[in-house]
Amino acid sequence: MSYTLRGRLESRLAAAFLPVVAAALLAAVLGAWWPLQLAALTVAVGVACDVLLYHRLLPYQPAWLALPLGAGELGLVLALVWRYDVAAPLLPGLVFYALAWLWAQILGHAVFPRLRLTYGEDGGELGRGGGALRLAAPVLAVAALGVAWASQPPVLRLPSGVVHGPLVLDRPQTVVGTGTIVYGGIVITADDVTVRDVVVRGGETGIEVRESEDVRLERVTVEGTSLDGITARLSSLAIRDCRIRMPRREGTQGIDVSFAGQLAPTTIRGCVVTGGAEGIVAHMARVSIRHNHVSRTLMRGIAITEMSMGDATRNVVEDAEGVAIFCGDYSHCELVENAAVGTRPDGSGVRSRAGYGVVSHYYSSADLRDNQLDRGAAGFLGGRLEHR
Repeated sequence: MSYTLRGRLESRLAAAFLPVVAAALLAAVLGAWWPLQLAALTVAVGVACDVLLYHRLLPYQPAWLALPLGAGELGLVLALVWRYDVAAPLLPGLVFYALAWLWAQILGHAVFPRLRLTYGEDGGELGRGGGALRLAAPVLAVAALGVAWASQPPVLRLPSGVVHGPLVLDRPQTVVGTGTIVYGGIVITADDVTVRDVVVRGGETGIEVRESEDVRLERVTVEGTSLDGITARLSSLAIRDCRIRMPRREGTQGIDVSFAGQLAPTTIRGCVVTGGAEGIVAHMARVSIRHNHVSRTLMRGIAITEMSMGDATRNVVEDAEGVAIFCGDYSHCELVENAAVGTRPDGSGVRSRAGYGVVSHYYSSADLRDNQLDRGAAGFLGGRLEHR
């Protein structure tokens, strides 16, 4: 079919009408933004491709080309979901995209040609229906945003000064500090919780996340805890721009993500972790560890271990004893553009803790690209290193 630019856009927006409405209803039911975010990214990618690529490169578009074009658009949507940390579960998100794509094909090949007999000759333009669509689109967008906004969790603003914990968050909500110090820790046991701009002091663990998804920790500071800074069990979360200061003694960890291999990846970005036996560690989890600064750890700076899968990208590990970056116990690790400075042996006499920048241990696989390691990389007990 030979589409006009107007025809492409009108057909695209008409096909998007039902998925956007469905996304708004789903957002209201789930109390989460991701359905609307996913729908918006899908529409935006499609419109951008229509204007910038398809109209210029495909004066004639055969029907069979819909499948590879749809796959390409899906790749762009997934890249944007990853780039902007849209908390969309992978399988439901793929199902939503597939149903929206299938609906667009049914409309384009069966419904529109019957409703408008000159649809093909007009290059996909919808005539008066297209004009009505242009008027309805802003109204639909405002209505969908209104439904989604009304369904969002409440915002709790903590007072300035000291709040005595532990503060238990057992329902969806956003907690915002205003110069707030929480003594005794924060415990999160619900999905769709955001904690922002809070200082946590004292207790064994600063922030504990249990069996929760879609959790966000933004600009939190944890200090003065005796065991862990942030710990997450059976959970999926995003941690951004945190500051964690740990005592330098055995058993302490700055950030610990464990037992979440079946969930969406946890992302840790822009954090500064100082002290502890381990700075950032993942056990049986999927993680993305990016743009963090870890220093003065006793055993390992960053560890992806116990059958975990993840990437560590553009992190700086400084003054670590033992190992700067560790990939262990059947884990798969992608290590890109990290820097390890001042790494040194931990004095245990164990060869794998002799101050290496990267260690791949016990049948793990570590892919290295463009890392700057002051003491190199090594593999032990079947651990593999692949330099790309």
